[in-house]
Order: sequence, then structure tokens, then C-alpha cells
Amino acid sequence: MNRIHVSVADWQKDIAEIRRIREAVFIAEQSVPPELEWDADDAGAVHFLAFEGDFPIGTARLLPSGEIGRVSVLKDWRGLKVGDKLMETVIGVAEQRGQTRQFLSAQVYAAPFYERLGFKIVSDEFLEVGIPHVDMVREG
Repeated sequence: MNRIHVSVADWQKDIAEIRRIREAVFIAEQSVPPELEWDADDAGAVHFLAFEGDFPIGTARLLPSGEIGRVSVLKDWRGLKVGDKLMETVIGVAEQRGQTRQFLSAQVYAAPFYERLGFKIVSDEFLEVGIPHVDMVREG
């Protein structure tokens, strides 16, 4: 697993790989309707890709507001710290951009993962696309 690395992606150049990962995780696994997965925020976001060697295995995006979203890792690479490396990179870039407050809506099952990274739950549980979520904030 020492071949895992994360880089800032180019939405125009890397869209096929970003779409492949998000479609596998959100649309195929979690049954998110495609029309809800893709939105206008993608064009203005900073995108990230996690790789094992040269193979993209995870993605996330950072919006100008400091919102982190669409964090996803392909099933076969979960539990191997890919998400940690991905989020550490996203947080680092956010802080470099002066976004010392990051926030996200986490699926409830993933809240402990984000808490380990310094996020705190700031809302009651709610449903988003039929999946239980909580809002979380991290002050850098």
C-alpha cells in the first residue's frame, strides 16, 4: 500500500476517472440517482484523485466555500487508509487556500472516520438521497 498517492486532479482532463469512481460508489453501490450525483458545483471545484500506482481508486472535491464532498474510494481499496490520505490532502489544500474551516455532510456510518480527522458533528441526523447523514465541521 505504499504506492498510494493523492494529487489535485484536472476536472476537464480527469473527468472520466472521477466519473468512474463516483458512479461505482454512489450510483451503483448506494443507488444515488445519476441526476443527483452530477451538479454544477463540479466545474468550480478543486478535484482530487487517489491512486494506487497509476490506477485511480478514490476521489473527492473541495468547493470554494470550504465544503468537502463526493469523497469516495472504490470498494476493493477501503480499509487501507486510502480515505485518510485523500482527506489529509484535501484538508491540506483547503488550508493552503485559506479555508481554515472545512465542512461536509457525512453519511452517518462514516462519521467516526471524519471525527478521527478533526471534524465535529454539528447537526441532527437527516436524510439526503434516502441515506442518513450528519453535517460536520472542522476548524483548522
